[in-house]
Amino acid sequence: MRKLLGLQYLRGLAAVAVVLFHAAGRSGLNFHAGEAGVDLFFLLSGFLMVAISGPDTRPLAFLADRVRRIVPIYWIATSVMLAAALVGAFPKVRLEADHVLASYLFVPWTSPSNGNVWPLLVPGWTLNFEMAFYLLFAALLPLGRQVRQVAALTLLFAGLVTLRPLLDPTNVLATFYTDPILLEFAGGCWLGILWKRPGDWPRWLGWGSALVALAAVGWVAFHAPQLPRAIGFGIPAALLLASILALERRAAIGEWRLPLFIGDASYSIYIWHTLAISVAVRIGWRLDLPQAPTIALGIAGGIAAGLAGYLLIERPILAWFRERRYVRGVPVPAGP
Repeated sequence: MRKLLGLQYLRGLAAVAVVLFHAAGRSGLNFHAGEAGVDLFFLLSGFLMVAISGPDTRPLAFLADRVRRIVPIYWIATSVMLAAALVGAFPKVRLEADHVLASYLFVPWTSPSNGNVWPLLVPGWTLNFEMAFYLLFAALLPLGRQVRQVAALTLLFAGLVTLRPLLDPTNVLATFYTDPILLEFAGGCWLGILWKRPGDWPRWLGWGSALVALAAVGWVAFHAPQLPRAIGFGIPAALLLASILALERRAAIGEWRLPLFIGDASYSIYIWHTLAISVAVRIGWRLDLPQAPTIALGIAGGIAAGLAGYLLIERPILAWFRERRYVRGVPVPAGP
């Protein structure tokens, strides 16, 4: 499988959108549309897992590859956050041993700092979903045909979502793993199934439909924020992904170095940006900067920290792993 440039651009777009959301939020401005970056990440993850796997993929090998891709960088960033909290750099952060342990183990846990179901490193809440998805995906690999596997996964997620109203809302694990956002992984998987089938995609899918998808996200953010997330953001994100895949099928996407670099670094941007934004926003406050420059400083700091993390930490770690194993095919790395 060749490297899909359009998907890397989407990964970069998703990461930058989340940076915008958090930088604006830390400065008192609600950029709700930026949250859709997470929904796009989940759809991309579902697509990519189908795209890079097949009937011969072994569950343990698949999981080992996912662990190598996700865990080391996340654990390093979580450890930096823990160290900073221990020395008082984040005075509002309360540390409790069970919450810290759950953060490292990808177990949803209520944060003692704010009462939200967030790990110590806040962006890690999406990785709790990601790791659960990888486990289920690997468990269903023995079903053989990918259509059968994805159908079973979809039924499982739909069943969990259906059970949600019947469960105790105070049960963290029950409410977390019955969130309708799970269906976005399934949606991405079905796009992966379609991608592997020969033939042209509908001509109406292309740059025009991609712009419609982006406009829909903006409309939902400003006019219908009360919509369920899997509908309000998930459906436009799925349309955006389908549009880019249709363009990939027609070889209509060229190579642009800066967006490709940001896409390659998207996981590191996502992991490191909140720490950098916290520092950048504090600098803005110390300098008594107005809101707009403070947000800009946070955005620049978040992206810069992610790019540095990619060059200095993520890329060397991945290269180290690649040197020690034989990889069949050309993998496309998946983000959170």
